[in-house]
Amino acid sequence: MTTEVSTMADNWLYSAERLQLRENALKTLLRAFGSHMNADGSPEHSSKSIYNCAHDWVSQGHHNCEGILNYYHENYEHVTI
Repeated sequence: MTTEVSTMADNWLYSAERLQLRENALKTLLRAFGSHMNADGSPEHSSKSIYNCAHDWVSQGHHNCEGILNYYHENYEHVTI
């Protein structure tokens, strides 16, 4: 019995296309939400919610960032740090 070990290179999530999409997703989300601050100076949107949203967007098979801001509002906006 042989066991295959999956490497990053074999995983579709880490293909050049998916890595580029992840980068674009992060840029889009950070541009939209990264500079929002609460009155006390803390970030309004956690980096965890932004990174998780980008990862989930890519892993769900999207091919571009169209709709990602609405997706963030619906699923991640209230995730705490």
